[in-house]
Amino acid sequence: MTQTSPAPRRARPLQVDDITVIDDTMLKKAVTAAALGNAMEWFDFGVYGFVAYALGKVFFPDASPEVQTIAALGTFSVPFLIRPLGGVFFGVMGDRFGRQKVLSLTIIIMAISTFCIGLIPSYETIGLWAPILLLLCKLAQGFSVGGEYTGAAIFVAEYAPDRRRGFLGSWLDFGSIAGFVLGAGLVVLLQTILKEPAFLDWGWRVPFFVAGPLGLLGLYLRHAAEETPAFTQQLEQMEKEDQDAVQERPTVSFREIFTKYRKALLISIGMVLVTNITYYMLLTYMPTYLSSSLGYSEEHGVLIIVVVMIGMLFVQPVVGFFSDKIGRKPFLRIGSIGLLLLAFPAFRFIGSDNTGLIFLGLLFIAVVLNCMTGVMASTLPALFPTRIRYSALASSFNVAIIVAGLTPTMAAWLVEESGNLMMPAYYLMVAAVIGIITSFFLPETANRPMRGDTPNASSKHEAKALLKEAYENIEQTVTDIEAEIAAMEEQLDALRQRRQRLVDRHPHLE
Repeated sequence: MTQTSPAPRRARPLQVDDITVIDDTMLKKAVTAAALGNAMEWFDFGVYGFVAYALGKVFFPDASPEVQTIAALGTFSVPFLIRPLGGVFFGVMGDRFGRQKVLSLTIIIMAISTFCIGLIPSYETIGLWAPILLLLCKLAQGFSVGGEYTGAAIFVAEYAPDRRRGFLGSWLDFGSIAGFVLGAGLVVLLQTILKEPAFLDWGWRVPFFVAGPLGLLGLYLRHAAEETPAFTQQLEQMEKEDQDAVQERPTVSFREIFTKYRKALLISIGMVLVTNITYYMLLTYMPTYLSSSLGYSEEHGVLIIVVVMIGMLFVQPVVGFFSDKIGRKPFLRIGSIGLLLLAFPAFRFIGSDNTGLIFLGLLFIAVVLNCMTGVMASTLPALFPTRIRYSALASSFNVAIIVAGLTPTMAAWLVEESGNLMMPAYYLMVAAVIGIITSFFLPETANRPMRGDTPNASSKHEAKALLKEAYENIEQTVTDIEAEIAAMEEQLDALRQRRQRLVDRHPHLE
């Protein structure tokens, strides 16, 4: 028996009850759960960057110091190749079964794999199995992280009221930076307390063991948070339209994503590239650059970066707050232009052997990075509709991360091969050009519902204000269209009169 397609429904005007009023308690739970999970993810990445020299000696003892560093950072970069696979897997699961379930799974995998790094015996104990096990743990991390950041960004964005999405989304990368600070601070503390032999023997393992209790706490918070309103509404709408469809769950067509949303995918890739290349250059490669390339002590270099990151914590929510006032595009553009202009002088200052100038150079990079991280989590989810948001964002994000994740390894290799300490600055300048180009194509998403979603508000009063604003915008649009039609009619009348004059002069043209 053939099925006939249902007659298209006439869209009814938006009513105040259609606007989702977000419960403040659930909103706080969602932001906290997402930010803490992200903090744990970047805690590991931060620790790994800060102890790369130690890991090189423990897992690659037969290599030269320079090759040890490149090998340890290479182990950091290789898992980024598997992140797109994790992104596709968790993205599809997130669009089919919900954001909350997937985020609970990713934090479990992340915590276990990070904890296991601390358990791996040294090369001297088990030989080649030591770096192999390290790589396997990093691959498991890469797979889980493929769905972690994008899922957390979507989770917060779908919960956030439209007028506060920038501020609330900024706390996600606040968690990232806080994770770096915690990891770096713990490494500095251990290096200060322990002598180098003790740190290489067992001290480097302690930060990885901390991931266990952090993971349990993050899992508890994510399990306590409810599913996002946008995903819940989508399931309810599907159930109204087709009782069987909701049992099958939403399906994702990657062909549709790559054809219909190609522009959004490219914008997402561009924004992720410039942001994360800068991120990894400053927060992962810089400790190694200061110690291996410039000859500073590990403790001295790490301490300066920790101070810079603490400053970033204060700037991060400020950028998010003002992005709700003036928009996201200006911050991406300012950050990218600032990176292009300041990367070279920043690395000149960093290589000056003057603590004040080193701090100033790092501060230049940190401020432009804040401009981008402060708006990324609120901007990217708004580029795609709910039903394919997780899959599309995870795919584009992790394709870009393959390139961005190579930053520490490529920077170390370029410096080693060329002998030019300014190579990282040139690397950042190329990334800045990508960011500038992306900023011209980025649609403004501040104070607007996410693509295809109904508006979110903090209260009934704000919901009424949003509805009034929406209808005023519609009325203004109608007025503008009517004015354009009137102008076109005037032009048409002028053309008719001109034609008539030509016919009067030359009757044979009639």
